[in-house]
Amino acid sequence: MGDQPKKKKEPVPVEKTADPIISQIGDFRRYQFWFCMLIFLSKFGTGWHTLAHIFLAAPTPLSCATANVTDACSDDCDEIEFDTSVFETTIVTEWNLTCKKSSLSSMSQSIVMAGIMFGSIVFGMIADRCGRRPAFLGCCFMQLGAGLIVCLSPYFWFYCLFRFLTAFATGGTMTTSFVLIMEIIGPKKRELVAILYQIPFNVGHASLAIFAYFIRTWRWFQFAVTIFSVVFVIYIFLVPESPRWLFTTGRVDDSIKILEKIAKRNNAPTETIRAEIEAGYKVLAAKTPTKKGNVIDLFRTPFLRTKTFCMLVIWLVICMVYYGTAQYISKLGGNIFLNNLIAAGLGIPGTLLCVVLTKYLGRKITMMLSNALSAIGLLALVFLTSFDMRIQVACATLGLFGASISFPNVYLWGGEIFPTVVRSNGLGLCSMIGRIGSLLAPLICELSQFKLWLTPLIFGLFAVSAVISSIFLPETRGTPLPETLEDGESFGRKAKE
Repeated sequence: MGDQPKKKKEPVPVEKTADPIISQIGDFRRYQFWFCMLIFLSKFGTGWHTLAHIFLAAPTPLSCATANVTDACSDDCDEIEFDTSVFETTIVTEWNLTCKKSSLSSMSQSIVMAGIMFGSIVFGMIADRCGRRPAFLGCCFMQLGAGLIVCLSPYFWFYCLFRFLTAFATGGTMTTSFVLIMEIIGPKKRELVAILYQIPFNVGHASLAIFAYFIRTWRWFQFAVTIFSVVFVIYIFLVPESPRWLFTTGRVDDSIKILEKIAKRNNAPTETIRAEIEAGYKVLAAKTPTKKGNVIDLFRTPFLRTKTFCMLVIWLVICMVYYGTAQYISKLGGNIFLNNLIAAGLGIPGTLLCVVLTKYLGRKITMMLSNALSAIGLLALVFLTSFDMRIQVACATLGLFGASISFPNVYLWGGEIFPTVVRSNGLGLCSMIGRIGSLLAPLICELSQFKLWLTPLIFGLFAVSAVISSIFLPETRGTPLPETLEDGESFGRKAKE
């Protein structure tokens, strides 16, 4: 028998929806899967740079080398010695950030959190004005360049400046990568991908302990977590502009070209793409502009105002508790590598558990349970500071595990609570308040120097406030999203009553 020519694979029709982009490429097919895997690579770096401070400024015991002086922080101590048996160098040993200057170490991490906050805002604006691709590529390469310069820091202020710039780029990476993914995935898988998007961050956080175990000098440690960003060069060739952004900004031809390439890879029909996209744009252009909202609209009416305040509290708490507890664990005794590896590693099952809980229990119950878990672990720690170190680490880890469930849920719930006309404003405000929480977290950790129980008490009480705030918010699972400000005011009122 002669070789039969292979039959050309017939294109699989795409379900037509109200979304003109998804109607051409499918909800979540082969291209979207591999595109997500590619973009997820950038999230490893966000975990590394956001929480590298845990090991860059690792606790380093010190003693006084002056005869007959035991207090290394005494004015009589002329020479101090660091215990370099665990870490050869840290930023603490490099610039003597001890005693009266010890707060400078925590301040440097607050500067990082401020950089993430401003970076997410600025690069978000650039992405809306200039496109998702240039903003994404720009922050990826800025992260690489600034991160490598940190390794060469001759002075502490220089270190803080370039850690800020690295964090600025990291904040941009968080924002633009999430937008790129969300704009190319259909509604059926958008919820799942939005939660799983946190997994690479969790893996990055956990792997810091492995990097630090094998690299005990802070400059080479910083180099190791930065040099991975060289792989971002592939983004130049593999990450196209968002076809949705091109479509909505009037660059229809460019959008069609990208959609046709994606459709081919998804084995979807391409013949009708141009006609349908051009028709869709005419409909879009002919629409009467909807009244645009602003941040002030979030506070105009009583019920929407209540929901906004409650959501702001939850964002503040979750960012504060997650980042704060992660750093607090490093200040506890025991094996710093194992403590952080276990605590951070639990973020992975926490995120996966969030997928199941939000699907079957809903956003509200999940948020209350996860914050209650954080509160229980942290408030229990208040009374156990004199107990075995393993018990203390277990309680702190429980607090961090609860926060790891809350973190992806707050993005999902926040996006569903606010009406469409002010959704971006609402999430932007929440993100900013959340970053303030993460900015305050290192300073709260610093309070453990005065009383060990003070830090977990503050974090635990804030977690309780998040549980209480959740009570006043409506469940959004399976409900149509509010569109107008009127919808935003009435949405969830019946469920509340």
